[in-house]
Amino acid sequence: MYRLLYPMRTFLVVSGNGEEADVMTADWLTVLSNKPFMIGVAVAPKRYTHKLIKKYGEFVISVPTLEMLKDVWIAGTKSGPSKLKDMNITLVDSKKVATKSIGEAVANLECKLVDEQIYGDHTFFVGEVMHYTYNEAAFRNNKPNLKYNFLAHLGLNEFVTFEDKIHEM
Repeated sequence: MYRLLYPMRTFLVVSGNGEEADVMTADWLTVLSNKPFMIGVAVAPKRYTHKLIKKYGEFVISVPTLEMLKDVWIAGTKSGPSKLKDMNITLVDSKKVATKSIGEAVANLECKLVDEQIYGDHTFFVGEVMHYTYNEAAFRNNKPNLKYNFLAHLGLNEFVTFEDKIHEM
């Protein structure tokens, strides 16, 4: 059962353009390569985001915080661009892709689609990160500042943040 891997970090996936712009919550995301910087995200074919990533060949991964929890919930439980009117986010221009970034996110990674594979009931989309923007205070000394309350999904409707305590070996 996949829930044995939880808690998992929670992200927002922005896809599409103009009236088709959409935001989806995703936990199933991973880094695949440092050089070139590539990340992968699993998306079910029934999700509107799936159609948009295939159509436009790009997407943006946005890193939300606890302050965005209501938006994360809406993006994960409603489908299609109409949900954006219920969300309290600002879509802003990205630097290297046409897909917008989320202004309130502490980081945005702009990705060009380089591969996709079907695994069971999900498509694994691989994107090369073409550009990224981030809040410098949220990533001090090249690592996350836990005071920014990065989200992790426990399952169903429960989320946690990370304790501001580092355990070193």
